[in-house]
Amino acid sequence: MRELFTGTGVALVTPFTSDLSVDYTALEHLVTEVIEGGVDYLVVLGTTGESVTLNREEKERVLRSVAHTAGGRVPLVAGIGGNSTSAVLEDFKNTDLGGYSGILSVSPYYNKPTQEGIFRHFETLASNSPLPLILYNVPSRTGSNMLPETVIRLANACPNIMGIKEASGDLHQIQDILSKAPEGFLVISGDDLTAVPAILDGGAGVISVLGQGIPGVFTRMIHLARSGKGEEAMAIHNQIAPLVELLFREGNPAGIKALLELRGICSSAVRLPLIAPSKNLRGQIEAFIIQHGLAH
Repeated sequence: MRELFTGTGVALVTPFTSDLSVDYTALEHLVTEVIEGGVDYLVVLGTTGESVTLNREEKERVLRSVAHTAGGRVPLVAGIGGNSTSAVLEDFKNTDLGGYSGILSVSPYYNKPTQEGIFRHFETLASNSPLPLILYNVPSRTGSNMLPETVIRLANACPNIMGIKEASGDLHQIQDILSKAPEGFLVISGDDLTAVPAILDGGAGVISVLGQGIPGVFTRMIHLARSGKGEEAMAIHNQIAPLVELLFREGNPAGIKALLELRGICSSAVRLPLIAPSKNLRGQIEAFIIQHGLAH
């Protein structure tokens, strides 16, 4: 099971139409595009998917649409998390996870639990999850950092936790987890800019935002890193690093949706409180992908 979630994972956006309803046709187009681009697995309803602004019916339909379009060609991960343990357990019970092989669950946000609270939250989820769990640590969004010792404690205590998406952006923290994790525990970069260094240090791969915008190039970079071809992987990393910075300058997923619109895959529309990127930023993204031959 764990080998399913190595290499390039992509945190899919949720495309919207001009009236901000979910654009399921564009979603199907996106899923087809990234699978044909060579990505290894897909993550649905994560932060990049604007899951917090989707209602239950929309979430269910998005999950089903991706599963139908993927058709078993790549493994799928469903994002199911929150800051109420009991509410997440209810979501586990009430969500149709047919076609999915794992669940990505974010560390509780806003209420800022202690490390012991984080441990007990995930211990409870792991005991009740219908699928293996991937922890998701993203301190810039949650307001608290799941420390390496808590991650390792969970990895040793809960067989149903198969890895972590580590999006602290701190390579030292990633290295700390890698040095202490039990065999088979997946340490997955949650940031595009730490992906190659993390893999070269022993990480399993990345759950990427940019990977859906330029899947062929991005996946080649990740596969080179996983093959130990660090210089070649870093050459691609250095080429695309400015694009990563552009995509996140005015927030995620506004930047990646602008790139996807420029490539004719989906609209750049986002739901409030997010807003579309400025014309200036959109112009810089367009200029970069044209200059580097990434527009098609």
